Amino acid sequence: MTIKYFQDTDTLHITFRAADVAETKDLDENTQLDLDKEGNICAMTIEHARDRADIPHFSFEQIAA
Repeated sequence: MTIKYFQDTDTLHITFRAADVAETKDLDENTQLDLDKEGNICAMTIEHARDRADIPHFSFEQIAA
C-alpha cells in the first residue's frame, strides 16, 4: 500500500494494491474509488484532503497477529 499527498492540489491518493483499474466510481464529488475487473478496490482518491481526511494528523500503526 502506498499513500501520496499532493500539497499543491490538496489531494490524497491511496493505492491499496497494484492492479489494472477497470472502473472508477465517484463516491461523491470529491472521492473516487478505483476497482479492478473483479470489483476489488485498487485505490482511492480524496480531494480537499486536509479538511476531509485530517492529513496533518496522519499516523500508521501495524498490530501483530
